[in-house]
Amino acid sequence: MADPALLDPAVDPVVEERLVAPTEVRRRGLLITGWLLLLIVSLVVATRAGLGSGIDWAELGRAAGTRLGLPVTPLPRLADSLIWDLRVPRVLLAALVGAVLAVCGAALQSVTRNALADPYLLGVSSGASTGAVVVVVLGFAGSQLGVTGGAFAGALLSFGLLMLLLRRRGVDSMRIVLTGVVVAELFAALTSLVIMSSGDADSTRALAHWLLGSLAPARWQSVVVCAVAAAIGLLVIWSCSAALDGFAFGSDTAASLGIDVRTTRTVLLVTTSLLTAVAVAAVGAIGFVGLIVPHGVRFLTGPSHRLLLPLSAVAGAVFLVWTDAVARVLFAPLEVPVGVFTALVGVPLFLLVLRKRGEL
Repeated sequence: MADPALLDPAVDPVVEERLVAPTEVRRRGLLITGWLLLLIVSLVVATRAGLGSGIDWAELGRAAGTRLGLPVTPLPRLADSLIWDLRVPRVLLAALVGAVLAVCGAALQSVTRNALADPYLLGVSSGASTGAVVVVVLGFAGSQLGVTGGAFAGALLSFGLLMLLLRRRGVDSMRIVLTGVVVAELFAALTSLVIMSSGDADSTRALAHWLLGSLAPARWQSVVVCAVAAAIGLLVIWSCSAALDGFAFGSDTAASLGIDVRTTRTVLLVTTSLLTAVAVAAVGAIGFVGLIVPHGVRFLTGPSHRLLLPLSAVAGAVFLVWTDAVARVLFAPLEVPVGVFTALVGVPLFLLVLRKRGEL
């Protein structure tokens, strides 16, 4: 008969791995499957929410069937356009932006070792705001593409300034945070200066709506751009999962694990900044998604970024899809920028996270 000590997981690590690993893998599989199902349900329900009594679930099914080539009666042109040209792009863009912001927030919290880090820490959103404002005030915003292009150019300019300042003294966690704050404040001041110098009340009102973060201008072009950027950027960040685990314990620990700290940190900063620039250029600055979602997911997954990052992406998508849907229905027919509603929801949720962490 085998020695009982050999069957004790505390004594035999091999037995422990064999006993624990299958259970953990099964738990992670169920967790990922559950969140993916929740995302699918959220996308469908959010598409229907706020369409009015004239378009019910049957009409929504007919619209989907028509696009899939099924033998169903097509919807009237106006109803079909309302669904496929306005609502579906908005819901998909909400999911993409939510996923991008959540993953960027999780990555930056590890890179900077700062629990309060979010995608806007590097000043990219402030630069994007300045670019959008300049384009509108100068009269070059003939379309939404003009605003988006100006915002993206401003985001790149602010990130370039950030990297230029960091290059002089090296890149470490504290210097990233402090330099990001300086760049953000600089471009925030420039944005305020440009807005104050504009005498056009209509432009000022439109800019204020965009600066608060809004999914109303969502179109298929923005969805495609964000989808391509998200697919590439999120894959790059996920490939750095092991490095992010090391960064969470400090640069010295990461280096001792064989991680090229300087190169990996620069890659992560560039990737998160570009992803944030694309998101902000498309919808404006939507706060709290990249701050609270990673903390909430950590309660479910633990600190391992190999699982934390994909689940943060799905949870961020679900969070922003539902937030936008509730904002649309709750304040209808008023179009409230989703950034306002995420702040209203995010503040109490973040206080709850701090309480759970024992910091409040």
